[in-house]
Amino acid sequence: MPEAKTKPTGLSVKAYLDAIEDESRRKDCREIAALMKRVTGCTPKMWGTSIIGFDQYHYKYASGREGDSCVVGFSSRKESISLYLHACQDGTPTHLGSLGRFTRGKGCVYVKQLADINLPVLEKLVAHSVAEIKRRYPALKT
Repeated sequence: MPEAKTKPTGLSVKAYLDAIEDESRRKDCREIAALMKRVTGCTPKMWGTSIIGFDQYHYKYASGREGDSCVVGFSSRKESISLYLHACQDGTPTHLGSLGRFTRGKGCVYVKQLADINLPVLEKLVAHSVAEIKRRYPALKT
């Protein structure tokens, strides 16, 4: 099995956030980081060079593939902010209908700016994602 490319690094979360050129995007990302830290109770870490992740767990699929991942996280991308939330996978019941304006990928939600979404709903999605990971992977690393 190939080794995962996205794993915790010693890179600085603060430096990553400070380097976001657009002031509004930088402010939104800092607010997301604060929200995820509050919900998870964990200090953020850089995963690879561009994902801010919170907490960590080890997964193992029936196929034999296994690895480590952050429980929740986000990244500032060119077109949007990617929110990595387990609550958006596998048809898991979510509050997505009341989140606001976003697009969706397999395991993430893309938002242009925080003004487009309902922050209390985002907080519920983050909490649901954390709970779902803990349910599926009881040996959660903290």
